[in-house]
Amino acid sequence: MKNTKTLSGLTTENFEKQWDGKGTRLYVLANEKGAELTVLNYGAKIVSLVVPDRDGKGVDVVTGHDSIEEYLRSEEPYFGAICGRFANRIAGGTFELDGAFYHLAINNGPNSLHGGIKGFNAVVWDARLIDAQTLELTYTSPDGEEGYPGNLQTTVIYHLSNDNEVFLSYRAVTDKPTVLNLTNHAYFNLSGAGNACIGDHLLTINADNYLPTGPTAIPYGPAEKVEGTPMDFRTPYEIGARIHEPFEQLVFGKGYDHTYILNKKEDGNLSFCARCVSPQTGISLDVFTTEPGVQLYTGNWMTGNFIGKNGQRYPQRSALCLETQHFPDSPNQPDYPGVVLRPGEVFRSRTLFRFSTEE
Repeated sequence: MKNTKTLSGLTTENFEKQWDGKGTRLYVLANEKGAELTVLNYGAKIVSLVVPDRDGKGVDVVTGHDSIEEYLRSEEPYFGAICGRFANRIAGGTFELDGAFYHLAINNGPNSLHGGIKGFNAVVWDARLIDAQTLELTYTSPDGEEGYPGNLQTTVIYHLSNDNEVFLSYRAVTDKPTVLNLTNHAYFNLSGAGNACIGDHLLTINADNYLPTGPTAIPYGPAEKVEGTPMDFRTPYEIGARIHEPFEQLVFGKGYDHTYILNKKEDGNLSFCARCVSPQTGISLDVFTTEPGVQLYTGNWMTGNFIGKNGQRYPQRSALCLETQHFPDSPNQPDYPGVVLRPGEVFRSRTLFRFSTEE
């Protein structure tokens, strides 16, 4: 492949490697307005996303690495990745399905997180450029991989529109009953990747309720109202304004790391999820999804210990994630929206990230 530089300063050659018997590559999508999205087929990861600020200058708004080698040894293995088979946590790494018990890898305290030791974030996906603005990635997870039943065929499509929108479309089928929860784990900083803090970002989440968790980040079960708590983002609020309050949920998570139950009229419809704005650049991000929830994560465990793209470091709370998904521990919570996929059924999900600017 020709060695080229991207708008975000990446060298495409640095992402080429043979890994697990497949070739890795950085795919570059560009639209008519000068926006650019790069995606690595290792983990189906968003590596960079350049959108214009209020002055028309391109700003890379996601964290990441400069090469495939850095991704392979990263202490942040979920940067920009597709997480699966089951995004978020499953309590104790076990669940029951149709009378059979399944045991998963424990990789997050006492729980299984984001698909286990080698989830969808750590495999090489097959990739096909549909056109200059659309990339299709596919991965077949074999029966028993990371403890999950069924051969699961998953397709994810990234599309960068001429309106500076990033569409994510998910599709999956299985040959045995299994559980499934997919999300993209992009870490956003709308002031620019490498900016030290997202505390000044104004955040709105279309949710009256959230799922409180115990100290290991597993929900108690029932939802609670955000009203009257630091969890309330129904109107725009600075992310850092209340993050240090001695509120039990913020203490447990070292900040926000919680699922918000979106206010939805009908399940499966693409509807408003969240809005985030940087006062520094004027860049705004509107999120729409068909999913019932969104996990707000404020980079509480980021360390700044390593150098990311273009010599940048990413200290604690230098990025936030808005992970559209079903609820954590759903296989063990019968009152939550269902996550079981059976043969003959087709899993479909869509999420839209829309970028614009404010004065």
